[in-house]
Amino acid sequence: MKILVCISNVPDTTSKINFKDNNTAFDTAGVQFVINPNDEFGLTRAMWFKEKQGASVAVVTVGDASVEPTLRKALAIGADEAYRIDAPATDGFFVAQELAALVREIGFDLVIAGRESIDYNGGMVPGFLASNLDFQYVTNCISLEIEGNNATAIREIDGGKETLSTQLPLVIGGQKGLVEESDLRIPNMRGIMMARQKPLHTKAATSTAAQTKEISFSKPEAKGAVTMIDPANIDQLISLLHNEAKVL
Repeated sequence: MKILVCISNVPDTTSKINFKDNNTAFDTAGVQFVINPNDEFGLTRAMWFKEKQGASVAVVTVGDASVEPTLRKALAIGADEAYRIDAPATDGFFVAQELAALVREIGFDLVIAGRESIDYNGGMVPGFLASNLDFQYVTNCISLEIEGNNATAIREIDGGKETLSTQLPLVIGGQKGLVEESDLRIPNMRGIMMARQKPLHTKAATSTAAQTKEISFSKPEAKGAVTMIDPANIDQLISLLHNEAKVL
C-alpha cells in the first residue's frame, strides 16, 4: 500500500501573528512554523500502517523552500520520501489541484490529509482533492483500518459517530482521534540523521490558477475592560446587565 500524507506548514500557536503591506499579507518574520496538528495525527497513523502492514509513506506540501524543514521533520518521524510542489499555497482549490497532479503521476492508494489547517481553517483541500481524483472520501475521520483493498473508517458527526466501509483508493480528512496526542512521535537523533539521506523531491507546479485572492486581514477586536462588582451589590449588577450588556 502506498500512502501519501499531505502536510501543511502552519504557524505555531504560540507565535505572535502580524500583518504587513497595509494588512494585505501575513508577516512571517519571527514566526515558528510546524506541521499542522491534524496532519500530524495523519502522519502518525500512516507510520502505524508502515510498521504493521509494510506500507510505504510519502509526504507532500505546496510551498517554497522555506517549508523544507517541516518536510524534513516528517522524514525524521519516519516517512520514506518527501515532495515539495514549488509554488505558494494560494488557496484550497489551487493546492488540491497540485496535489491531485502528484497523485496521478506517482500513484497512491491512500491519501491522508488533515480535515483543516489551523492557520486559515479552510477545510477545503481533502474534499477538492477526492473530487478531482474521483477517490472515495471520508472527512472528520477519527479511526481508520485497512485490510487489503477494504477500509473501515469512523468519523464524527453531529451528536455521535458514524462507521463507514469503503474501498481504496481513498482520501481522508483526519483529526484528533485518528491517533491520540500521546501517540505523536518526536524525532530522535537517529531519525534526524536518517532524514538527511532520504529523498526530498521538488516538483514544478502546474498551470492551475488560483480561484480566490486575499484582499485584507484583520485581528479580532480587543476585549473590553472588565468591571469588578462587589458580590453584595446585586442592584449594580442588574443595572449593568440591563443598560450596558443589554442581556436583560
